[in-house]
Amino acid sequence: MHDFNADEQGPLQGVRVLDMTRLIAGNMLSLQLADFGAEVIKIETPGRGDPLRAWQDDGVACHWKVYARNKKSVTLNLRDPEAIEILLRLVEGADAMIENFRPGRLEEMGLGPDVLHARNPKLVLARISGFGQTGPYRERPGFGSLVEAMSGFADRNGFADREPVLPPLALADMIAGLYGAMAVLIALREVETKGGNGQVIDLSLLEPIFSVLGPEALTHKVTGLVKQRLGSGSNTSSPRNAYPTRDGKWVALSASIQSMAERVFRVIGREDMIDDPRFRSNPDRVRHRDQVDEILGGWIKQRDQAEVLEIFGREEVTASGIFDISDIIKDEHFQGREVLVDLPDEDVGTAPMHNIIPRLSATPGKFRLPAPRLGEHNAALLGELGIDAGGLADLTDRGVI
Repeated sequence: MHDFNADEQGPLQGVRVLDMTRLIAGNMLSLQLADFGAEVIKIETPGRGDPLRAWQDDGVACHWKVYARNKKSVTLNLRDPEAIEILLRLVEGADAMIENFRPGRLEEMGLGPDVLHARNPKLVLARISGFGQTGPYRERPGFGSLVEAMSGFADRNGFADREPVLPPLALADMIAGLYGAMAVLIALREVETKGGNGQVIDLSLLEPIFSVLGPEALTHKVTGLVKQRLGSGSNTSSPRNAYPTRDGKWVALSASIQSMAERVFRVIGREDMIDDPRFRSNPDRVRHRDQVDEILGGWIKQRDQAEVLEIFGREEVTASGIFDISDIIKDEHFQGREVLVDLPDEDVGTAPMHNIIPRLSATPGKFRLPAPRLGEHNAALLGELGIDAGGLADLTDRGVI
């Protein structure tokens, strides 16, 4: 088991980030920074906090424990002018701020970029929204499911004879969070190395997930076609699919290069397919993918998963079993590489969660703090502003914090 050590440092030590966001995208963004030593301060609503706290499994806020690790919590009622002024004082000592209000809402609160940069010209402001700060859809609700639908992702996901499938996780938010972390670091480097001022990062959820779909627009222009859903198949290579085994399990196989496809055909005893005009090249196989899958799938279906994987492993075929979480936690590679780590937790004893990514040889990320209790750091951080215990009590009584 790993332990938290608040004294651990990281390459981003000294970077202070105010995170005013809720739910996944902003928390994903700030997690990347927090894991590598940035001081991330969650600005939360008194009494409620980030709605991610309310996403619970059997009474445990699992999402919060993972995405709020290495962060601190301060409560501010931003409907109160006094709280706004406290926030602006925090801005003066911050390097970056992240927000995901509806476009225009920050300005309505008296916290527009002009106001923030008047207090701190070096501030990097990352603004997360569903569709961006500009454009006809800027005021639409920014839920990830909507952009996963509109981006083209859902239309490509699933099987041709069934409905389009939305992802079973906050995929658009997570991708945007990763892009956003990179953007914040780029903007911070501009300030640090060139003496520049801060800037505004306009980060939508729509554009990042659209970008990872690949050359969809160019392919459409070249072919004039709209790609159809293929389930676990591929428009670009064959064989590639998820194949059921005799014992009710599954094997995923991808032979995206010619030599691998030929190796697969030899392993299943169908060397004749190598010179068959239907299967000779990858474009040939893609055109006849149903026949490829019928032959390969038929061979796999006659065997248990363990036998298939033993044969493919011995022959160095690029295939794997399809894991669920119960397989993952027992797998020797996940264990040996510590893809999952156990961290101490006051509710469940130890909390398994993903390790810090990526792995840096000289300046690795560290586990410094567990996910904070709501307002846990009010005294410490507001104390830096000169607000003593009596002042904190008064602000709490009046609902400001």
